[in-house]
Formats: sequence, structure tokens, C-alpha cells
Amino acid sequence: MTRQSLEEKLAILSDAAKYDASCASSGSTKRDSRDGKGLGSNEGTGICHAYAPDGRCISLLKILMTNFCIYDCTYCVNRVSSNVQRARFTVDEVVKLTIEFYRRNYIEGLFLSSGIIRSPDATMADMVQIARKLRQEENFRGYIHLKTIPDAAPELIEEAGLLADRLSINVEMPSDTAVREHAPEKDPSQIRKAMGDVRLRKEAAGDRSFSGKSPARFAPAGQSTQMIIGADGSNDAKVLGQSTRLYSSYKLKRVYYSAFSPIPDSSAKLPLVSPPLQREHRLYQADWLLRFYDFQLDEITSVTPDGNLDLDIDPKLAWALAHRAAFPLDVNRASKEMLLRVPGFGVKTVSRILSTRRHRTLRYEDLARMGASMKKARAFVVAGGWSPGALTDSVDLRARFAPPPQQLSLF
Repeated sequence: MTRQSLEEKLAILSDAAKYDASCASSGSTKRDSRDGKGLGSNEGTGICHAYAPDGRCISLLKILMTNFCIYDCTYCVNRVSSNVQRARFTVDEVVKLTIEFYRRNYIEGLFLSSGIIRSPDATMADMVQIARKLRQEENFRGYIHLKTIPDAAPELIEEAGLLADRLSINVEMPSDTAVREHAPEKDPSQIRKAMGDVRLRKEAAGDRSFSGKSPARFAPAGQSTQMIIGADGSNDAKVLGQSTRLYSSYKLKRVYYSAFSPIPDSSAKLPLVSPPLQREHRLYQADWLLRFYDFQLDEITSVTPDGNLDLDIDPKLAWALAHRAAFPLDVNRASKEMLLRVPGFGVKTVSRILSTRRHRTLRYEDLARMGASMKKARAFVVAGGWSPGALTDSVDLRARFAPPPQQLSLF
């Protein structure tokens, strides 16, 4: 086997890491080196690898430690039976890359995942050693996100949480049945146990002792998970239902949806929901409505008869079109709950509406200045100087928002 250079390994393992979606960084404790001690920061603005919920762009070196793997998950491009080019970093190579990329101002942190080599414990031990060297030997204060292996020893996961800002443990698929079918080496109950342990350790780290001393911080940016969608027959109602339970049970910061695409050399017969990236996008939008807009699961997923989201229009607009009797809303009188359901109104816009209307009557042009997307909202609201008239009930209203039909090529 030809010896690979560091650059060749980086090309292979950074490309392989693109299938890991759960790498947005946010919520960690503030930590930087402006006091002259240490190296790096987890607070600055970066180029663009991941986006925090507040919109900040965080640049991360996103790599796999290795894409060798002893598991044979049918949906994974790096499974043991897959014919892909393999590579493996040493512990010191990952540390060196992270520090050198930081010194060149390319990154502000590290997202590290890995295939399983030798055993879960051996793989997790190497990942922990990377984080330990960065923190203790290089005094690196930037952001570290470790993709945790649920089958690894609890003490390894505990040490990972003491070194990293965020941990993530993949639930893999929307149901236990799908995990057993497509990832037979993985145990859904063990995955849940590991996620539960992370939650308990994080909660314990927030408790002060009787002396008032706080315990060592543990994964201050919390934990997240990733779910493969489109590799089994689960509809969107099932996917979002699983996400809702995960948020509640494990206090997750985020569930990430990863659209399955067929692997070119795959002999596995896997269903494909098309187009996968559009479905992924709609799931993120629906997830946001459930978390921040007070929508209920059945409200979002009952719009279509099969429990899947409408791929042509966003889920809030789909709900509004299916409940036209609730509109138009008078923005000067409507409740916060209903204003959040207006297409084109975000949480900040609604907050500005509620604050401003205490002092004066809002007009159409005021809404646009507050950040509302009036192209969507105009058919669903009444404001000073504006009424949609018959527009709300017009038969072609959906067609105004849905993409126009396209003639498919015959050749």
C-alpha cells in the first residue's frame, strides 16, 4: 500500500466527513486567549463551516479520524463492504492539522468524527486523546465537537465531555426497526442509554456543591444527534415524532437530518425519497416550527394525506393554505400565537409587532420595515391601509408560491 501524505489524507477524510451533519456550534461557555494564555477562541467569526442559531458563522476543521470501519451499515458510504479510498490520521496528525489551521486563521474549532476501527473503545480512546492533547498540551481554547461512540466505555464518554464543548451521539434512523435492519451492529437501546448518560452528566455539572463550588464543566454546548432520512420507509410524521421525543427526553440542542442518497457501489436495496435534499430542507423548517412557533406535530403533518411534508412550499405556508378560514388576521389585534402562524412572519417580526402596536396602529409599510416577508404575508393579514380582499380565498393562491411546472427532458 502506497504511503499517503498528510495532504492526501486530509482530502479523503474531509470529504468523507461531509456526511456528518451535526456540526453547528453554539451555546458553549465563552473561552478565548486574549489574556495571553493559551491558544484559540470559540467566540469569533469564521469563514463558513457551520452556523450557530444566532446566525454567527463558525469555521470548523471538519474531518474523520478515519473512514475505515468494521461496521456494515447499509446507508453509510464508509461501511466495511464499501469500495471507497481509505485513509487514517494518527492522533498527532489531527492535533497538528488543527493547530496549523488555527494559526493560519482558517478555523476556530474542530469537528471530529470517525469510523469504528478495532473496537468502539479503541476508537473513542484515540478521539479523547486528540481532545486531551489539544486542551492540555497545546492549551487550545477553540471549539471542539466530538462525535461520540455510544458503545464506548462510559468513562471515555465522560472524559470526552470534560474536554469537548459539544458531544453528539447518532440515533441513526427514525425507528428501532430501521436501525436493526440497516445497522445490525448497532443497538438502539445502547444509543439511548449513552444519550441519557450524557444528559445526566451535563445536568450534574450544573449543580453546585454544599460549599458553593461548581463541578467541572461537561459538554457546555450540550449534545446533538443525527438522523438519516430517506433510507427507510418512514414518513415525515414518524421522523418528526421521533425528533420531538428526542428533544424532550435528552434536552438536545439540535436534531440534524441527513438526506440519504444512493451509494454508487451499493448492492443494498434501499428506498429513495426524491428529491432527498428538498425533503431534508422541509424537515428542518418543520423542526423549527415545532420548537419556536408553538406548532403541534399533527398540525404540520396532517396537511397532506400521507403524513409527508409538501415539498413545493414551506410547512407554515402549507398549514395556512389548509386553514384559510383563520385568515386574514388583523395585525393590530391578533394574538401572538396566531401571528406566529402567518407565512412570512418570523419570531423577531412578531415581537416587534407586539411591541409597536401598543403605541400606534401598524400599517402595511411598517410590517415590511420590521422584517416581514410581505410577498408571503400580504394574502394573510389586514393592516392600516391594507386588506387582501378576495386574495386570501383565491383558487390560484398556492400557485403563486409553488415553483412553476417544468417540462422534463425526453432525452
